[in-house]
Amino acid sequence: MINREDMLELTRRMTPARSHIDRIAGAYYDAEGYIDGTFNTHFLKLSTAEKTKNLELAKAVLQAETNKQLKDYRIPETARKPGSIWQLLDGIKESGLQNDAFLDLLYEMIGERVALGKESYCFLFHGMYDVPVKGTDKEWQEGSEEVYNYLLCAVGQLEGEYEPGLPEAGFLYPAFRQRSTACNYINLYETAAYQNLWNLLWK
Repeated sequence: MINREDMLELTRRMTPARSHIDRIAGAYYDAEGYIDGTFNTHFLKLSTAEKTKNLELAKAVLQAETNKQLKDYRIPETARKPGSIWQLLDGIKESGLQNDAFLDLLYEMIGERVALGKESYCFLFHGMYDVPVKGTDKEWQEGSEEVYNYLLCAVGQLEGEYEPGLPEAGFLYPAFRQRSTACNYINLYETAAYQNLWNLLWK
């Protein structure tokens, strides 16, 4: 089960001034699911307006209805075999979105499942969150308990030329549980329009 407080802790710090997201990459798809263009840039190089717009997409995934639209899934150890999508996601995360070959593979896998007759997008965010120490009195203290290294994905339809609408699917990997990295879990977000998208994770 997802603890809503864990999601709120992440989204409270998703502001242009103090975001823990350091890089953003993405792909645009035509109505048939073919890649129409990609981008990859350091998040700090974006204008304040661009940061704000993209952070709203990232936050929308984490602010989805907990345990209904945004759900917690355990990753079976047997699924982590060489060549699996989990190995791919780990590679993308550890590279900080800087391995284009890995990104292209994921874009293609998602593109095969987003052909809804409408143009769509897939944005990926990489972040490094210094988890602050919380005392027994629930007050924040100086210092960090760990660094949460994560990958957040947002998928949805385009509302204009390269203008993303609110995400209708996405994930947070690895999951953030009890204020800590949960390597064997992933949080998946999906709406009715994309209810079969994440089947690709379990093949």
